[in-house]
Order: sequence, then C-alpha cells, then structure tokens
Amino acid sequence: MTRTLPGPTDHVVVVGAGLAGLSAALHLLGAGRRVTVVEREELPGGRAGRLDLGGYRIDTGPTVLTMPELADEAFAAVGESLYERVELIPLHPAYRACFADGSSLDVHTGAEAMAAEVERFAGAAEAAGYRRLRDWLQRLYRAQMRRFIDANFDSPLGLLNGDLVRLAALGGFGRLDARIGRFLSDERLRRVFSFQALYAGVPPERALAAYAVIAYMDTVAGVYFPRGGMHALPRAMAEAAAAAGAELRFGQRVTRLERSGERVTAVVTDADRIPCDAVVLTPDLPVAYRLLGRRPRRPLGLRHSPSAVVLHAGTDRTWPQLAHHTISFGAAWRTTFGELTRAGRLMSDPSLLVTRPTTTDPGLAPPGHHLHYILAPCPNTDIGPDAAAWSDLGPRYRDTLLRELERRGLDGIEAAIEEECLITPADWHAQGHAAGTPFSAAHTFAQTGPFRPRNLVRGTENAVLAGCGTTPGVGVPTVLLSGKLAAARVTGVPGRRSTRGRPTATAATATAPATDTGSPAAARRLPLPDGPPADPTAPTTRGRTR
Repeated sequence: MTRTLPGPTDHVVVVGAGLAGLSAALHLLGAGRRVTVVEREELPGGRAGRLDLGGYRIDTGPTVLTMPELADEAFAAVGESLYERVELIPLHPAYRACFADGSSLDVHTGAEAMAAEVERFAGAAEAAGYRRLRDWLQRLYRAQMRRFIDANFDSPLGLLNGDLVRLAALGGFGRLDARIGRFLSDERLRRVFSFQALYAGVPPERALAAYAVIAYMDTVAGVYFPRGGMHALPRAMAEAAAAAGAELRFGQRVTRLERSGERVTAVVTDADRIPCDAVVLTPDLPVAYRLLGRRPRRPLGLRHSPSAVVLHAGTDRTWPQLAHHTISFGAAWRTTFGELTRAGRLMSDPSLLVTRPTTTDPGLAPPGHHLHYILAPCPNTDIGPDAAAWSDLGPRYRDTLLRELERRGLDGIEAAIEEECLITPADWHAQGHAAGTPFSAAHTFAQTGPFRPRNLVRGTENAVLAGCGTTPGVGVPTVLLSGKLAAARVTGVPGRRSTRGRPTATAATATAPATDTGSPAAARRLPLPDGPPADPTAPTTRGRTR
C-alpha cells in the first residue's frame, strides 16, 4: 500500500492545465473530488499548446501520440471516451527514416508490414532479427508497465517484486545499444530502435536496455495523430473535465501558496485566492519547489536532458519524400550524442525530426499550403550555450538547419516559408523549464523509478507533484500516467484501465458530444477559447505575405 495524503482532500486545486494536470483532474473527479484547475495561459495544453499564425494552426509541443489508451483511462474515470471526443488517425508509416547514404526505411507498427520492409531494406536475416526484437520489446513492456511505469514508489524497496526478476532476465539492466545489437546487425536499423533514448536524455550506448520500452511504444504499439492537431487532446480533456464538474480558470498565474504548518490551505493567483484541501502541482520542478518553499535533498544535483531547437514553418509547397514524421539521420551517430550530452556543442552532423502534420490533416494550413515542424536536438543550457547566447545563436542556427535540409533534398525550403516560429532553449528557459529544456530531468539510473524526484515532497503533507519531472517521467504516455499517479496519492484509488478497444486503421471518426445545457455539469462548464492570438513576447516569429 503506497502513501496517500492525510486529512481532508475534498477540494483539490490542480495548478496547470497541461496533460498531467488534466489527467489528474479527470481521475480526481472520477473519485468524487471537487476540482479547480488553474492555468496561466488562456487555453489548456501546457507544453501541448497551440499557436495560430497566418492561418497555420501550430502544435507548440509534442507531435507524436502513442498509447492512446492511457489518455482514455482519464476519460473513462468520468464515464467518457477519448474515442468519442477525438478522432485519432493511425499513421502508416509511423515514421520514415532517411539515412546519409541515401537509403530510406518506412517504419510500420504492424509486424508483417515491418518485417517485409526490413527484408526489402536489409535482407531476410535482418527481418528475422526484427521479429525476435519485436517479441522482446513486447515482453519488456509487459514486465515494466504495471510495476515500474504505472506505479507510485515510496522507497527503492518498491522495486523488489517478481517483475524485477523478469526484467533482469530480459536483459533490461544491460545497455540499450548492445541489446538491440543482439537482434540487428545493420547499423541503420539499430538507430531506428535506439534513437528514442534521446527522449530519455541518455545516449543509447549508456542507456539501460529497459528504455527500449519507448521503442515499443513508437514501433509496436502504434502512432496516432488527432484530427485538429495534438492540441485536440488537451482541449478534449479540458472539455470532459468541465462537463464532469471541474472549474477551469484560464489566464491566472499562481503567485504563492498559503500554508498552515505543513498543509497548503489556499492557492493564490494574480486574480484570486482559492481555498483548498489539497493541491496538485504540475509546473516544472524548480517552479513547483519554489511555490512549496521546499526542495528535496539529493546527494547529486539533477542532470537534465538535452534541449531542442524547433522551427515551425508554414510553406507554399512541400516535398513528396516526407512522410508525416520523417527522421533524417546524419552520418555521425555516437559523436552526435557526445556533443549533445557531454561536450555541450551543437550537432556537427545533425539528426533531425521533420513532421509534416498537413500530410494527415490538411486543415491545419491554408488551402494548398503546408506546415512543417523541424526539431533539432541541442545541448541544454547547463552544459551548452546559456539562454542569453541564443538571441544571436538562434537565427544563425535556423539558417544552418535550412541549408542542411536543402542539402538533404528539401530544395527551396527557405524560399517556400511564408510564416515561421523559431523556438530555442531561451524560450524554454523563459517558460520556467530548468536548464532550458522541455524534456526535464534525464532518465539516468539515479533519476528513474524510485530514484526520480518523487511526487510527494517532505515537509508538505497535502501537495502532490505531476508532470515530466516526477514519476514516471518524460513523454506523453508517462506524463498522462503522472497525473493518474498524483490523483491516486490523493484518493488512494487507482485509476481504472479502459476496456474499450483501441482505434484501428479505419477507426475514429468522432466528434465531441452535444452539450446538455440542462445538466448541472453543463451549467458549470466554461467555454474554451479557440486559441490565443500570436503573442509578441512568445518565441520568435517571422512571416512574409506573398
């Protein structure tokens, strides 16, 4: 039995309407708590926000949705369904991988389709290795999910269970790159199943093999895109929370917490004071600790994941070689990770993620136009250029990236840009993200599971943390789980697994249910704005009109 908050918890204030906060809110509502959600922005989403720029509807955060059943758990807590509120489109292929030698591979999540593609790409022996790898990934996921990912920890002793033995037997405590190499000898294929370690902030040759569970989510479980963009997910979650009785307060910044001894008694914003019995804090760890006036002691300071430069480009053309998600690998590999995580330098031979959401949803751009999201990993501000340096470095690096993409076959990309938004570590820093990275604390062994910053903070008995900095970690699926785990700390009631089927290749043509204006829940519902205008204080935007 894990610890829960002592004393009354009837009214819970959730600070932050990102994915973690909205997940917590839905699970709390399902357990009968009264919930108030306070969000500094004018719309929900947090990192998964939206920017409207010259007719382009831009997701400002994650672009990859896996494990949608975890989001559906939150909807199910209040008797709703994700699949009835959001149209999820399965992506085929999930990714296209392009390599410096000119070869390319479509990454399918279906076993037969992927085996056939691997055989075309690298031969029958590698296809057989892929089948063995897929089986291993599935067993690895089953060994980790219930006891290590979807779990609260009160101490490292929580690791001692039968699944730990199974995880060890599967080689989960070896090194990721070496373990993938037992199945695949083609170095290009090994990249496809190990680059995900960068999400965890650790190079594949140093990451635990257990982190291959991220590759399971990406390459086995399926990749989806919500109609209307990734922001459609938090928007639907906020609407479901409002329908279930939550009070949503947008455009209010939390300035401090009132306390009586070790209990938080009220959340104070720049507009109001909200008495509460408990609080769930979802801002990045430094902000949450500052509000609490408490910072846990750790033998070593937190190590943070690499950051990213993101260029959102609205263009008057596109390039047929791009899939919805395209990974453009440079020739370098190990040196790239060393530059990002040790030397603190920009990648000399970058590997890039190019997402073209208008492949799947043309409505995200004006008719006949296209939206491209170009992500380049970069060092965080702890080990690389500091936030101030990016004011000059950012525009120069933007030009470097566009030249590199031109060299890799996206001819005329710079001339095709009509609207753009450049986001650098300086922008992440300005939003309160430690070390100028949206990916929070790295998933080193000493910062994983029971060793990760816990969602309970000593010295405050009725506050819980949620978000990517705490249990279980970084990524959309794990952030959704962090909200569920935070709610369980309040209620003692674990979230219920959804039993509804997942979307299939022909699934999900759903719309939001009609509003029942006569219900008490509807009377408490707040209308959600369509999206804010471009903020001149937000990340750099440059546009042209032709």
